[in-house]
Amino acid sequence: MYFTEEHEAFRQSFRDFLNKEVVPHIDKWEKTGNIERFIWKRFGEMGYFGLNYPEKYGGLGLDVFYTVIFLEELQKVNSGGFAAAMWAHTYLAMTHLNTEGSEKIKNEYLTSSINGDKIGCLCITEPYGGSDVAGMKTTAVKKGDNYVINGSKTFITNGYYSDYLIVTAKTDTSSRTKGISIFILDRETKGISATKLDKLGWRASDTAEIAFDNVTIPAENLLGEEGKGFAYLMSHFALERLVMGVNAHARAEYALNYAIQYMSERKAFGKTLDSFQALRHKVADMASEVEMSKEFNYSIAQRMKDGQYIVKEASMSKLLSTKIADRVINECLQLLGGYGYMEDYPMARLLRDSRLGQIGGGTSEILREIIAKMVIDKKSYKPAT
Repeated sequence: MYFTEEHEAFRQSFRDFLNKEVVPHIDKWEKTGNIERFIWKRFGEMGYFGLNYPEKYGGLGLDVFYTVIFLEELQKVNSGGFAAAMWAHTYLAMTHLNTEGSEKIKNEYLTSSINGDKIGCLCITEPYGGSDVAGMKTTAVKKGDNYVINGSKTFITNGYYSDYLIVTAKTDTSSRTKGISIFILDRETKGISATKLDKLGWRASDTAEIAFDNVTIPAENLLGEEGKGFAYLMSHFALERLVMGVNAHARAEYALNYAIQYMSERKAFGKTLDSFQALRHKVADMASEVEMSKEFNYSIAQRMKDGQYIVKEASMSKLLSTKIADRVINECLQLLGGYGYMEDYPMARLLRDSRLGQIGGGTSEILREIIAKMVIDKKSYKPAT
C-alpha cells in the first residue's frame, strides 16, 4: 500500500550499502565517538542525503517513503548514534536550509550538505531551558549589517564535528515566541566553542554543549524572516517527531526479530525457547504493538505526503512509538537472559540507545501537554507562512 517495487529496490540497495560500508566500522565509531568523514562523503555520493531535496541543489526529489526506508534501515546497523548523526544532518539542519535559506545559502550550504562535503547541526536546546523553546536566552543583536550572537546550546547532535550550525536566538527579548530568529553560522566563525558530552547511549555520535561569545555574522545569514523562528521550528517539529517515531518502531522490530532468531536456536530443558508458551505469548504481544506502531507511522507519512499538517499525529507517533520501543527492547533483552546483558550481543546497546527516544526532540511529558492542548483545549497549529 505504501511501498512500490522501486521503494523496495531502494531498501535492498541501501541495506547492502550499510552492511558493506558502515557495519564494519560501527564498533570503532562507538568507541571513539567520531564518525569518520569518508562515510559522510560516501552517503553524499550515493545520493542518500538528498532523497527528499530538490534536484536543483543535487537532490533526488523523491517521496517521503524513501525517507522512511532510510530511517528504518539505519536502525538495523545497531548504532543509534550513527543513525542520529545521519538523520540529524539530513532532516534537522538541512530542512531549515531548504525551507528558509536564501538562494545564496542553499547554493553554498545545502548543495554541499547533500553531496556530503559539509555536515550540519541544529542548535535549539539550552542548558537551562530544556523543552521550553520560547524561553531561550541566546540573543542575536542587530548591529549595522551584522548580528552579534551570545549564549549557549546543549545536547546538540553533530555539535562538535559539524561544519556549520543552524542556531536559534532571540532577536527580541521582550517577546517569547515572536522574538525568535534562526541563523546559519560557519564553524570557523570567531567566538564559537564546543565541549563534547559523554552520554549513556548514542555513543558513536558527537553531542556537544556550544557557547557563543560575541559571534559576529553577516545579516544575510538570517534564515527566513526575523522573528518568525518559532513558527519555523514548530512547522519542522512535526517532521522531527515522525522521524523519531519511525526510528522507534524500526529499532523495536529489529530487536524483536533478533530475539525471535535467538529463541529459535537457544535450548532449555530439551527444547528451544520459542516453544515455551509464556515466551511465545510475550512475543505475540510485542509483535502486535510494534505492528500497530509501524502502521500508524506509515499512515502519518502518507498524510505528510498528501500535504497535511501533522502536528498532533506526529506528536502521538513519537510519544507512543518510543514508549513501545523501550518496553519491547527491555523485554527482548530479558528473553536473551544473561546474554542480553553482554556487550557482545546487540541488545545492551539497543537498550541504551533507545532510552533517548522519550527525551530528545521533545520529552514525552511535553508531547502529552501538546496533545492535550489539541484534544482537550481544541488548540490548532498552522504551518509557518
